[in-house]
Amino acid sequence: MQDVRDLKALQIDALREVANIGAGHAATALSQLTNCRVMISVPQINIARLEEVPELLGDPQDVMAAVLMHMLGDLTGRTLLLFPEAAGRKVCDMLLRRPLGTTTGFDTLEQSCLKECGNILSGAYMNALSEFMGMLLLPSVPSLVVDLAAAVLTTTYLNFGNERDFVFCVETELRIESAEGLRGYFLLLPDLASLKAIFDAIRLT
Repeated sequence: MQDVRDLKALQIDALREVANIGAGHAATALSQLTNCRVMISVPQINIARLEEVPELLGDPQDVMAAVLMHMLGDLTGRTLLLFPEAAGRKVCDMLLRRPLGTTTGFDTLEQSCLKECGNILSGAYMNALSEFMGMLLLPSVPSLVVDLAAAVLTTTYLNFGNERDFVFCVETELRIESAEGLRGYFLLLPDLASLKAIFDAIRLT
């Protein structure tokens, strides 16, 4: 496999199932943090050109709060927790136990809050993958970016060091039930070598 476009249907289904396990653990962690029920969508597998990726999440010009973490250990890649700006402010209110609508911007406390949220969710996701595949996965220190969706995702992919035309992205939508319209996205962005390692671990070549 020299290109993500070479993936077969069986491999994509296997990756979706692996991602579903991780996303379920992340949703449980978010539910515990917010004391609310969290629903998740079936993970979407996207293989797209770099410039097309922001459009998968909606308008590339929408402002997003994004927590980026590097995946280290037996697998390498990125995880990205994305909230539209308004949803990000609501999440801060819920995590800081204050009335919805209190947060008006992302100051030091709010930034720290979102980073910790990303840290806990990515940690839960990676722990689930570690146990399922018998691999060591370690999250890096989280970094927060508040910017247009297009800028956030371009920054994420450029961080890979070697830019590729087509990228592999697993997208899971998170929805917090008691807060109307509160949606976020969790993206798993493994590199090509990690995809091969996943297939080896689940004995699918």
